[in-house]
Amino acid sequence: MTPVYKVTGGVLKGYAETEATPYVLEMSDTGMACALGESVDPLLYSFSRVVDAPNETGSLLMLLSANCAEQEAWEAELRYRTYEFAGAIDQAKDARERAKRLNALVAKRRYKAFQRAMATYEFDPAAENAECPFLFDEYDEITFLLGLLTGMQAIVNDANSGALAGVPRDIAAQAERAAKCVDNEKWAGLPNAIRGLVWLLLPDTRPDLSPDPWEVLENSSRLSVEKGMRASMALEAVAAETFGRDDVLEDVLARFVASEESFDVQEKYRLIDEIARLVVTFASDKYWASHYGYRTPSTYFGKLSDQRDMEGVETMDLDGLL
Repeated sequence: MTPVYKVTGGVLKGYAETEATPYVLEMSDTGMACALGESVDPLLYSFSRVVDAPNETGSLLMLLSANCAEQEAWEAELRYRTYEFAGAIDQAKDARERAKRLNALVAKRRYKAFQRAMATYEFDPAAENAECPFLFDEYDEITFLLGLLTGMQAIVNDANSGALAGVPRDIAAQAERAAKCVDNEKWAGLPNAIRGLVWLLLPDTRPDLSPDPWEVLENSSRLSVEKGMRASMALEAVAAETFGRDDVLEDVLARFVASEESFDVQEKYRLIDEIARLVVTFASDKYWASHYGYRTPSTYFGKLSDQRDMEGVETMDLDGLL
Protein backbone atom coordinates (compact mmCIF):
# COMPACT_ATOMS: atom_id res chain seq x y z
CA MET A 1 0.00 0.00 0.00
CA THR A 2 2.93 2.37 0.54
CA PRO A 3 3.44 3.09 -3.20
CA VAL A 4 -0.24 4.10 -3.42
CA TYR A 5 0.20 6.46 -0.48
CA LYS A 6 3.27 7.99 -2.11
CA VAL A 7 1.40 8.62 -5.36
CA THR A 8 -1.59 10.06 -3.51
CA GLY A 9 0.66 12.20 -1.34
CA GLY A 10 2.52 13.49 -4.38
CA VAL A 11 -0.73 14.39 -6.11
CA LEU A 12 -2.05 16.19 -3.03
CA LYS A 13 1.18 18.08 -2.56
CA GLY A 14 1.28 19.17 -6.21
CA TYR A 15 -2.37 20.20 -6.15
CA ALA A 16 -1.92 22.16 -2.92
CA GLU A 17 1.04 24.12 -4.27
CA THR A 18 -0.29 24.85 -7.76
CA GLU A 19 -4.04 25.24 -7.17
CA ALA A 20 -5.00 25.43 -3.49
CA THR A 21 -2.68 28.28 -2.52
CA PRO A 22 -3.82 30.71 -5.26
CA TYR A 23 -7.46 29.77 -4.65
CA VAL A 24 -7.28 30.38 -0.89
CA LEU A 25 -5.52 33.74 -1.27
CA GLU A 26 -8.38 34.91 -3.50
CA MET A 27 -11.06 34.04 -0.92
CA SER A 28 -13.09 36.80 0.73
CA ASP A 29 -14.70 34.67 3.45
CA THR A 30 -12.14 34.55 6.27
CA GLY A 31 -14.21 32.09 8.28
CA MET A 32 -14.27 29.58 5.44
CA ALA A 33 -10.55 30.11 4.87
CA CYS A 34 -9.59 29.43 8.47
CA ALA A 35 -11.86 26.38 8.57
CA LEU A 36 -10.08 25.08 5.49
CA GLY A 37 -6.75 25.54 7.24
CA GLU A 38 -7.83 23.58 10.31
CA SER A 39 -9.37 20.75 8.31
CA VAL A 40 -6.95 20.31 5.40
CA ASP A 41 -3.66 20.75 7.25
CA PRO A 42 -3.84 17.43 9.18
CA LEU A 43 -4.85 15.57 6.00
CA LEU A 44 -2.09 17.08 3.88
CA TYR A 45 0.59 16.63 6.52
CA SER A 46 -0.37 13.04 7.25
CA PHE A 47 1.22 12.24 3.87
CA SER A 48 4.52 13.79 4.97
CA ARG A 49 5.33 10.30 6.31
CA VAL A 50 5.72 9.07 2.74
CA VAL A 51 6.52 12.24 0.73
CA ASP A 52 8.34 15.48 1.50
CA ALA A 53 6.37 17.79 3.76
CA PRO A 54 4.44 20.41 1.73
CA ASN A 55 5.87 23.29 3.75
CA GLU A 56 4.95 26.04 1.27
CA THR A 57 1.22 25.38 1.34
CA GLY A 58 1.51 24.10 4.91
CA SER A 59 2.73 27.50 6.06
CA LEU A 60 -0.41 29.12 4.68
CA LEU A 61 -2.68 26.40 6.10
CA MET A 62 -1.20 26.79 9.58
CA LEU A 63 -1.50 30.56 9.27
CA LEU A 64 -5.19 30.13 8.50
CA SER A 65 -5.74 27.71 11.37
CA ALA A 66 -4.10 30.24 13.70
CA ASN A 67 -6.65 32.81 12.52
CA CYS A 68 -9.46 30.51 13.67
CA ALA A 69 -8.02 30.32 17.17
CA GLU A 70 -7.31 34.04 17.17
CA GLN A 71 -10.93 34.93 16.43
CA GLU A 72 -11.92 32.91 19.50
CA ALA A 73 -9.25 34.74 21.50
CA TRP A 74 -10.62 38.06 20.28
CA GLU A 75 -14.10 37.21 21.48
CA ALA A 76 -12.74 36.20 24.89
CA GLU A 77 -10.77 39.47 25.05
CA LEU A 78 -13.87 41.53 24.25
CA ARG A 79 -15.86 39.68 26.91
CA TYR A 80 -13.10 40.39 29.40
CA ARG A 81 -13.17 44.10 28.61
CA THR A 82 -16.96 44.41 28.72
CA TYR A 83 -17.14 42.47 31.99
CA GLU A 84 -14.42 44.66 33.45
CA PHE A 85 -16.27 47.79 32.35
CA ALA A 86 -19.43 46.49 34.03
CA GLY A 87 -17.56 45.62 37.23
CA ALA A 88 -18.21 41.88 36.86
CA ILE A 89 -14.83 40.91 38.30
CA ASP A 90 -15.20 37.11 38.40
CA GLN A 91 -16.50 36.90 34.85
CA ALA A 92 -13.75 39.25 33.69
CA LYS A 93 -11.08 37.06 35.29
CA ASP A 94 -12.50 33.95 33.62
CA ALA A 95 -12.69 35.59 30.19
CA ARG A 96 -9.16 36.93 30.61
CA GLU A 97 -7.79 33.48 31.41
CA ARG A 98 -9.55 31.98 28.39
CA ALA A 99 -8.08 34.70 26.19
CA LYS A 100 -4.58 33.88 27.50
CA ARG A 101 -4.95 30.17 26.78
CA LEU A 102 -6.26 30.83 23.28
CA ASN A 103 -3.44 33.28 22.59
CA ALA A 104 -0.99 30.54 23.54
CA LEU A 105 -2.60 28.25 20.94
CA VAL A 106 -2.45 31.00 18.32
CA ALA A 107 1.22 31.61 19.13
CA LYS A 108 2.11 27.93 18.75
CA ARG A 109 0.36 27.68 15.41
CA ARG A 110 1.93 30.87 14.11
CA TYR A 111 5.39 29.83 15.20
CA LYS A 112 4.89 26.58 13.30
CA ALA A 113 3.74 28.54 10.22
CA PHE A 114 6.90 30.67 10.48
CA GLN A 115 9.10 27.57 10.73
CA ARG A 116 7.44 25.97 7.71
CA ALA A 117 7.87 29.10 5.60
CA MET A 118 11.56 29.32 6.46
CA ALA A 119 12.04 25.58 5.80
CA THR A 120 10.40 25.92 2.37
CA TYR A 121 13.27 28.10 1.18
CA GLU A 122 15.97 26.49 3.31
CA PHE A 123 16.44 29.87 4.97
CA ASP A 124 17.96 30.13 8.43
CA PRO A 125 16.96 33.59 9.71
CA ALA A 126 19.27 33.20 12.72
CA ALA A 127 22.39 32.69 10.61
CA GLU A 128 25.01 35.41 10.62
CA ASN A 129 25.00 37.31 7.31
CA ALA A 130 22.22 35.08 5.99
CA GLU A 131 21.78 35.46 2.25
CA CYS A 132 18.30 36.07 0.88
CA PRO A 133 16.63 32.89 -0.38
CA PHE A 134 15.84 32.29 -4.04
CA LEU A 135 12.18 33.16 -4.51
CA PHE A 136 11.10 31.82 -7.88
CA ASP A 137 7.77 33.62 -8.32
CA GLU A 138 5.42 35.96 -6.51
CA TYR A 139 3.76 33.13 -4.58
CA ASP A 140 7.17 32.28 -3.17
CA GLU A 141 7.60 35.93 -2.25
CA ILE A 142 4.25 36.26 -0.50
CA THR A 143 4.70 32.92 1.29
CA PHE A 144 8.08 34.03 2.61
CA LEU A 145 6.79 37.48 3.56
CA LEU A 146 3.70 36.14 5.32
CA GLY A 147 5.94 33.69 7.15
CA LEU A 148 7.96 36.60 8.55
CA LEU A 149 4.80 38.46 9.50
CA THR A 150 3.37 35.37 11.17
CA GLY A 151 6.53 34.94 13.20
CA MET A 152 6.17 38.52 14.43
CA GLN A 153 2.54 37.89 15.33
CA ALA A 154 3.52 34.75 17.23
CA ILE A 155 5.65 36.87 19.56
CA VAL A 156 2.74 39.25 20.24
CA ASN A 157 0.34 36.37 20.87
CA ASP A 158 2.80 34.70 23.21
CA ALA A 159 3.19 37.94 25.16
CA ASN A 160 -0.61 38.19 25.42
CA SER A 161 -0.70 34.63 26.76
CA GLY A 162 1.76 35.37 29.54
CA ALA A 163 4.53 33.51 27.66
CA LEU A 164 2.66 30.19 27.81
CA ALA A 165 3.82 29.19 24.32
CA GLY A 166 7.51 29.94 24.75
CA VAL A 167 8.01 31.55 21.33
CA PRO A 168 11.62 32.77 20.99
CA ARG A 169 11.80 36.56 21.01
CA ASP A 170 14.73 36.70 18.60
CA ILE A 171 12.30 36.06 15.73
CA ALA A 172 11.63 39.80 15.71
CA ALA A 173 15.19 40.80 14.87
CA GLN A 174 15.39 37.96 12.34
CA ALA A 175 12.20 39.15 10.62
CA GLU A 176 13.54 42.72 10.48
CA ARG A 177 16.63 41.57 8.58
CA ALA A 178 14.84 39.11 6.31
CA ALA A 179 12.11 41.59 5.33
CA LYS A 180 14.71 43.35 3.17
CA CYS A 181 14.72 40.29 0.89
CA VAL A 182 11.31 41.25 -0.55
CA ASP A 183 10.48 44.35 -2.60
CA ASN A 184 8.64 46.89 -0.46
CA GLU A 185 6.89 48.72 -3.29
CA LYS A 186 5.62 45.55 -4.92
CA TRP A 187 4.26 44.16 -1.66
CA ALA A 188 2.25 47.16 -0.56
CA GLY A 189 4.65 48.45 2.07
CA LEU A 190 4.43 45.32 4.19
CA PRO A 191 8.20 44.62 4.38
CA ASN A 192 8.88 48.12 5.74
CA ALA A 193 5.86 47.92 8.04
CA ILE A 194 7.34 44.77 9.58
CA ARG A 195 10.65 46.55 10.03
CA GLY A 196 8.99 49.62 11.54
CA LEU A 197 7.13 47.51 14.08
CA VAL A 198 10.33 45.70 15.05
CA TRP A 199 12.09 49.05 15.52
CA LEU A 200 9.39 50.01 18.01
CA LEU A 201 9.60 46.70 19.85
CA LEU A 202 13.40 46.52 19.75
CA PRO A 203 14.88 50.02 19.32
CA ASP A 204 18.42 48.62 19.12
CA THR A 205 17.57 47.03 15.74
CA ARG A 206 16.83 50.40 14.16
CA PRO A 207 19.63 51.42 11.75
CA ASP A 208 21.33 54.77 12.11
CA LEU A 209 19.71 57.58 10.12
CA SER A 210 16.56 55.51 9.52
CA PRO A 211 13.17 57.28 9.56
CA ASP A 212 10.99 57.42 12.64
CA PRO A 213 9.15 54.06 12.99
CA TRP A 214 5.74 55.75 13.21
CA GLU A 215 6.48 57.60 9.98
CA VAL A 216 7.50 54.32 8.35
CA LEU A 217 4.27 52.67 9.47
CA GLU A 218 2.12 55.53 8.22
CA ASN A 219 3.88 55.64 4.84
CA SER A 220 3.52 51.86 4.55
CA SER A 221 -0.19 52.13 5.30
CA ARG A 222 -0.70 54.72 2.60
CA LEU A 223 1.19 52.55 0.11
CA SER A 224 -0.95 49.57 1.10
CA VAL A 225 -4.08 51.45 0.04
CA GLU A 226 -2.51 52.38 -3.30
CA LYS A 227 -1.46 48.79 -3.92
CA GLY A 228 -4.74 47.18 -2.91
CA MET A 229 -3.65 45.14 0.11
CA ARG A 230 -4.00 46.85 3.51
CA ALA A 231 -1.95 44.50 5.68
CA SER A 232 0.43 47.35 6.54
CA MET A 233 -2.50 49.35 7.87
CA ALA A 234 -3.36 46.49 10.20
CA LEU A 235 0.22 46.49 11.51
CA GLU A 236 0.01 50.22 12.16
CA ALA A 237 -3.18 49.68 14.18
CA VAL A 238 -1.55 46.87 16.17
CA ALA A 239 1.46 49.09 16.92
CA ALA A 240 -0.80 51.94 18.02
CA GLU A 241 -2.72 49.84 20.52
CA THR A 242 0.42 48.04 21.72
CA PHE A 243 2.12 51.32 22.59
CA GLY A 244 -0.97 53.14 23.82
CA ARG A 245 -1.02 55.65 20.95
CA ASP A 246 -4.75 56.38 20.80
CA ASP A 247 -4.03 59.33 18.50
CA VAL A 248 -2.39 57.04 15.95
CA LEU A 249 -5.13 54.44 16.34
CA GLU A 250 -7.85 57.00 15.67
CA ASP A 251 -5.95 58.29 12.66
CA VAL A 252 -5.39 54.87 11.10
CA LEU A 253 -9.03 53.89 11.69
CA ALA A 254 -10.19 57.08 9.98
CA ARG A 255 -7.83 56.44 7.06
CA PHE A 256 -9.06 52.86 6.76
CA VAL A 257 -12.68 54.00 6.53
CA ALA A 258 -11.77 56.76 4.07
CA SER A 259 -9.92 54.26 1.88
CA GLU A 260 -13.15 52.32 1.28
CA GLU A 261 -14.46 55.03 -1.04
CA SER A 262 -11.94 54.40 -3.81
CA PHE A 263 -10.17 51.22 -2.74
CA ASP A 264 -9.37 48.67 -5.44
CA VAL A 265 -8.31 45.38 -3.86
CA GLN A 266 -5.78 43.06 -5.47
CA GLU A 267 -8.05 40.14 -6.33
CA LYS A 268 -5.21 37.63 -6.12
CA TYR A 269 -4.64 38.57 -2.47
CA ARG A 270 -8.13 39.51 -1.36
CA LEU A 271 -7.91 37.22 1.68
CA ILE A 272 -4.93 39.17 3.06
CA ASP A 273 -6.89 42.41 2.83
CA GLU A 274 -9.94 40.84 4.48
CA ILE A 275 -7.82 39.59 7.39
CA ALA A 276 -6.39 43.10 7.70
CA ARG A 277 -9.95 44.42 7.96
CA LEU A 278 -10.64 42.02 10.84
CA VAL A 279 -7.49 43.15 12.67
CA VAL A 280 -8.37 46.84 12.30
CA THR A 281 -11.97 46.21 13.38
CA PHE A 282 -10.82 44.32 16.46
CA ALA A 283 -8.47 47.16 17.42
CA SER A 284 -11.45 49.49 17.32
CA ASP A 285 -13.68 47.06 19.22
CA LYS A 286 -11.13 46.70 22.03
CA TYR A 287 -11.05 50.46 22.51
CA TRP A 288 -14.84 50.77 22.54
CA ALA A 289 -15.29 47.77 24.86
CA SER A 290 -12.79 49.23 27.34
CA HIS A 291 -14.20 52.77 27.27
CA TYR A 292 -17.91 52.23 26.70
CA GLY A 293 -18.64 48.59 27.52
CA TYR A 294 -19.50 47.35 24.02
CA ARG A 295 -17.88 46.87 20.62
CA THR A 296 -17.84 49.56 17.93
CA PRO A 297 -21.29 50.55 16.61
CA SER A 298 -21.19 50.18 12.84
CA THR A 299 -22.01 53.84 12.23
CA TYR A 300 -19.09 54.87 14.45
CA PHE A 301 -16.40 52.68 12.91
CA GLY A 302 -13.40 54.91 12.31
CA LYS A 303 -13.98 57.09 15.36
CA LEU A 304 -12.75 57.05 18.94
CA SER A 305 -14.23 59.76 21.09
CA ASP A 306 -15.32 60.29 24.66
CA GLN A 307 -17.68 62.99 23.38
CA ARG A 308 -20.12 60.73 21.61
CA ASP A 309 -23.21 62.03 19.89
CA MET A 310 -25.36 58.94 20.17
CA GLU A 311 -27.94 60.28 17.74
CA GLY A 312 -27.90 58.02 14.73
CA VAL A 313 -26.29 55.05 16.50
CA GLU A 314 -28.11 51.87 15.55
CA THR A 315 -30.28 50.48 18.32
CA MET A 316 -32.57 47.51 18.49
CA ASP A 317 -36.11 47.44 19.88
CA LEU A 318 -35.91 44.41 22.17
CA ASP A 319 -39.64 44.55 22.93
CA GLY A 320 -40.33 43.53 19.37
CA LEU A 321 -38.34 40.31 19.88
CA LEU A 322 -40.30 39.17 22.95
